[in-house]
Order: sequence, then structure tokens, then C-alpha cells
Amino acid sequence: MAYAQSQQTDHAVIPVIDITALRDGTDAITVAKALHAASQGMGFIYVKGHGIQEATIKAARASALAFFRHSTGEKSAVTVSNKHRGWLGQGGAIMADGGKTDLKESFIWGAEDADGNTEEDHPLRGRNRWPTFVPELRRHAMDYFRQAHEVALHLMRGFALGLKLEEEFFLHSNSAPLSRASFVYYPSQSENLDTQQFGAGPHTDFGVLTVLCQDDVGGLQIEDVNGKWIEAPFIEGSLVINVGDLLSRWTDGVYRSTKHRVINSSGRERLSLVLAYDPDPDTQIDGRKIFGPHHKTAEEPITCGDYLIWRFEKAFSYREAKQ
Repeated sequence: MAYAQSQQTDHAVIPVIDITALRDGTDAITVAKALHAASQGMGFIYVKGHGIQEATIKAARASALAFFRHSTGEKSAVTVSNKHRGWLGQGGAIMADGGKTDLKESFIWGAEDADGNTEEDHPLRGRNRWPTFVPELRRHAMDYFRQAHEVALHLMRGFALGLKLEEEFFLHSNSAPLSRASFVYYPSQSENLDTQQFGAGPHTDFGVLTVLCQDDVGGLQIEDVNGKWIEAPFIEGSLVINVGDLLSRWTDGVYRSTKHRVINSSGRERLSLVLAYDPDPDTQIDGRKIFGPHHKTAEEPITCGDYLIWRFEKAFSYREAKQ
């Protein structure tokens, strides 16, 4: 047996964009043009100048690792709810259609107020489930969520400008976004496993936009435009941003949602901090809003909320059990 194969690549293949001038407004158009070009190519971008504090990232990583290193029995106290909040153990996700279950574990949470309350208006939004055995995790996770979500909002403004739309175009329906975050833990993967076994199987992301803070362990691989798998190595101080299926659909395929996978062959544990940005559940994903009422889109309009329910019920085994 061996690992599935990929090719090493230099950083030039995946663009590196500093978004400082977008965030502070000094030259938003130049950054927007770069984001626009990158999203039509690989659909993956390294972002620098993102503004998330290094101390926030370190604290989130430390508390997340402390959580995952506890026993299965302890983690089971916050097993994922039917609102997709809490711990999803190994084998709980199948990201590749017809593939094997992933080796990864996840801890998932979303926005909440100071009292821990949240909206309960959608099947994928509910109260967070915080572990009592890592009490600091809540504070560190929420700090990271707020800062990463702010990055996502800046990027959505950049995409709008890149498409020559009004800057707030993608954020008009953003009063109660369906965004969620996750700590994703990958144990080291044995070479003795099947080549079709992955930490996370080949997939595209469901929603609008993914903001990923990966560590220096490596293992993220992207399928390029020629169908070859290439490495997406760690770059100090950067985030990895990728277009999701809903943003691709919203732009009628102008922006590319690219397959990716994770193989952790490092001999070390790997941890990713993930923010999945999605707008309000009733947001209409309709390319005609961008290209005009007479434009013929490849896909029928759908709400953000309905699309995500459909995709989640295909990917996560716990949702079948709770029907």
C-alpha cells in the first residue's frame, strides 16, 4: 500500500495576494482585480495581510488540540447535534461521493451572543455545544470566529468589486449569516492504508467561501485544471481561501470551485482552523442577479439554506440517524 500520489508545486501556481489595501480601503480595486483573476483559475488563493492576530490563532490551536487529545468518551459529551454543532468523530463524514469515510475529526460551532444564545431558524443553526473539560475553548474559538468572519466579509466585497458590482452586492442578505467554523483534526495516516483512504476525501466545499488557517504539517492537495493533484504547502502568515460551490453557482461558473483533499503522511497530528462563510439562509443564489435578467444560468436559482441542507444530508452520516 502507499499514499495517493500528488506533485509538489511552487507557490506561483496558487496566487498569493496581500489584502491589506482592501481591508483599509487604500486600494481596494487592485486587490479586487487580483482576487477576481485568481478565482477564475485555481479557485484557491493564499491571502496575506488578513488581520487575524497571531495570538488568536495560537490560542485557538492550543485549546483545539487540548480538546481532540481527550478520550472519545469525554468528547462524546458534546457529540454533534442535529443543528450541526459539536464534535463529529472519525468516520462521521464522507466527502467523496462513493468514497470511504474520512479519518478526520471535527469540532463545529457558530455565532452566538454573550449569553450563548443563537438563532434557531434553520436546520443548520443552533446552540453551540462547549466542552466543560476545556473551558477556555469557547473564548478562543469565538475570538477566532469573529476575526475570520471579518476576513470573509472583506473578501466578499473584493469579489463584488472584481465582478464590477456594487461593493456590498454579496452582503445585502447578511443580517444572520449561516456561517460556521470548525477545528479539523487529522491523525497521522499510515502508509499501510488503501490509496483511496484520506484524511478528507476529494471534494469541493459546499458553501460560498472557505477561510482556512492550516499548520506547517502539510497534506492539503488541490486538483489543478489538468486534473493533476498538487500540494498546497504551508506559507507562514497566510490563510488559504477557496471558492465554494455556492459562489461558483452564484457567478454561473465564472468563479471555480476546485476539488481538494487531505493526506496527512507527516507522522504528526495536523490541525486546521476553518471558517465557512454563508449568507442568510433565504439568500437567493441566482446568477441573473449578477449578469442580468435575460442571462440563462446553468443551474436553477436556489436559496442558500436549501442548498446547504441538501449537501449536508449527503455528506454526514449523523443526519441520516436523526431523521
